[in-house]
Parts: sequence; structure tokens; C-alpha cells
Amino acid sequence: MVAEIICVGTELLLGQIVNTNAQYLSQKLAELGIDLYFQTTVGDNLIRLKNAIEIASKRADILIFTGGLGPTSDDITREAVCEYFGKRLILDQEILHRIENYFKRIGVKMPEINKKQAYVPEGAIILENKHGTAPGLIIEENNKIAILLPGPPFEMQPMFEEYVIPYLERFSNQKIFSRVLKFVGIGESSIEERLKDLIENQTDPSLALYAKPFEVELRISTKKSSKDLAKDLLDQMESRVRALLGEYIYGVDNQTLEEVIVEMLMQKGLKVSVAESCTGGLICNKITNVPGASNVFDRGFITYSNQAKIKELGVSDQALKNFGAVSHEVAKQMALGALNNSLADIAISTTGIAGPTGATNTKPVGLVYVGIATKNYVDSFEFRFSGDRLKIKESASKAALNVLRRALISY
Repeated sequence: MVAEIICVGTELLLGQIVNTNAQYLSQKLAELGIDLYFQTTVGDNLIRLKNAIEIASKRADILIFTGGLGPTSDDITREAVCEYFGKRLILDQEILHRIENYFKRIGVKMPEINKKQAYVPEGAIILENKHGTAPGLIIEENNKIAILLPGPPFEMQPMFEEYVIPYLERFSNQKIFSRVLKFVGIGESSIEERLKDLIENQTDPSLALYAKPFEVELRISTKKSSKDLAKDLLDQMESRVRALLGEYIYGVDNQTLEEVIVEMLMQKGLKVSVAESCTGGLICNKITNVPGASNVFDRGFITYSNQAKIKELGVSDQALKNFGAVSHEVAKQMALGALNNSLADIAISTTGIAGPTGATNTKPVGLVYVGIATKNYVDSFEFRFSGDRLKIKESASKAALNVLRRALISY
């Protein structure tokens, strides 16, 4: 079976909201093993929407709509689909009663225009909306299936999980199973070069690389009838990839770098402190977002100015004058200061130029130094990042966490 997603709403075309519905539905269809070749976004225009339906129906068996089920005049999805399939809209008293009760629960009189949402295509399967007023609908006609879902994600997603997934499962005897390996400290092109033979000769499972700021994801996917069959294939491919690039793999699937680090610190019974300049507290934020971080995170120092570096971390005025704040020497002294002024066993630091100003002939935007210190070891590492200020800060924070991860492996 082939599906097509049609997202309805002029606000999507104007970029006023991000179309997260398409991303969510694409992921769910892939998990169900239902092929998806096209996505369409169309504004609140009846003629254009009917044209989109006609085009989609020629290349897909299942049309999944989001949006345009509201009570106002520009909510036209229900009407357009009914016109295309030759269906009458009829008033459903049970749905009307649910909508009236919804407004009673929130202490508001139901506007008369909301009665429009109680009109449904004759013969349609009704999907109850437990988080709003617009019911979902399924129409089966002429070997085609139209699934109409509300636009707000907090209404659409629960409806899809509860009703649509069980409905669609009968149309696929195979599902797509995936595993994501997460790499840090190595670029996408370098990974592809090291995995060249596997990528060029891939059949089943398939491999796909996705680059992110200072990390890369490798998705391994297979379509199988059972989880056990898929697991064997995914395990085999993961082992082959780890044999070539294991030192750069920090996690699997939904694991984040900071979650892995917090777990490593817990296992080793260690505490960490952080000194930040160019990252402005981003590393501390990432670590403390992880539940249980209080057991391993001692404290953080955000020393943006030179005076703060001197006063809070004991960075020498001479080092700042001779080498500048963005240097190996200052990064190391910052890490040592964070270690010596805390109860931590290991400390990391960042100092750099996030831009867009502050660069010199010898120190460009994106230059970052990461320091690390333990009671027996002090070192620093140079990185050069590209992108805007936020991307450089994000990349620098991940680089620092990776320096910490690699140190913990051998601690």
C-alpha cells in the first residue's frame, strides 16, 4: 500500500507554523511498512485542495489529511473530500452532543458555527477526538482510503495512535524496523569513506547517514514480518559498523550524548564540574537536563569576561595577556580552576569565538578550545566550527562533552 500525506492550511505555506504533522506521520507510516512517496501542502482553497486530492489519488491508495476540520469558513477539508468522493454531509447527533459537552466542560457556550463539525460524510468511520472538537474521519470508496485528522498535533497524534494505527496495521504484513547509531567526533564524509563497501553493496538492511551539528546518525533499516527477524539483521550490521568505527559511536537510537556521559559518571562514581565561556552555560544545561544528574554534576562556572576567569577560576593575568582568552593555555587553566574550586573528580572548559564579531587575523569565528583536567592530567583541544552563533555554540558544547566522554572511557 502507498500513502500520501496532504497537509491543509495557508499558515503552513506562509511559514507561520512548522509542519510537524508531516514529520510525525512519515515516521509512523515507515514503522507500519506503508510506503510514502509524496507529501503535499495546500492552502485553504477549495479548488486547489480538490486538485491536490485528484493528483494524490492517482499515485496513492491511502490519502491522509491533516487540518481544515475546524468550524470556520476556511476549514474546507471535509467538504473537498466529500465532493471528490461524491459523499453527502449529514448531521451526526452523537458528535454534536460530544461537542456541546466539550464546551460545557470548559464553561463556555458552544458557538453556533461549531455545529459544522458535527456534519460527517455518509458512511464514514468516526474517530473520536478526546482533546478537541473536530472528529477524525475515515472514508473507504472506490478502492481508496481517505483519513481526515485534525491539524493541532496535540489532537492529531493521540487520535492517530489510538485509532489509525490499528486500522492501518491490517494493510501491511511487514513493518520497517530501524536502529540508529550515533557518532561524535567524526564527519559524515569520513564515515561514508570508512563504510564505503557496506554502503555501496547494501541491500538489506539499508544504510543512511544524517549529519547534525558535530554529530552524525547512521540509520540501519530493514522491512520484516517480525521484530526477531529484524533484530538479527540489525545486530549483524551494527557489529560490522562497530568493527570499523566503534570508537566514534556514543549511543543508539534516542540516547543523547549527555545521557551517556551521566551514565558513565554514575558507573564510575565520579563527579564533574564545568567552566564555560563561549558556550555560556549550554553544557551545564545539557547535563542537568538528564534525570539523576545531581548525583554526578558538582557545579558550573560561566566566566564570560576575563575578570571572571581570573576571579572565579584563577586564570593568570599573564596567560590572558600572552595568549589571549581563546587559547590552549587559558582553556587548560579554566579546567584546572573548575576542578580545584569544586568537589569534582574531572572538569572541562570551553573558550572560543562564537561570532559573528570578535575574530582576528589569527583567530577566526568558530575557533574553540576545550580544556580537561583531572588530578593527574590536564590537556586542551582545538576545534574550528562553521555556521552561525547558535550552531557554533551547539557544536562546541558537543565537542566538549565528547572530550569528557573519551576521557571517561580510560579513567
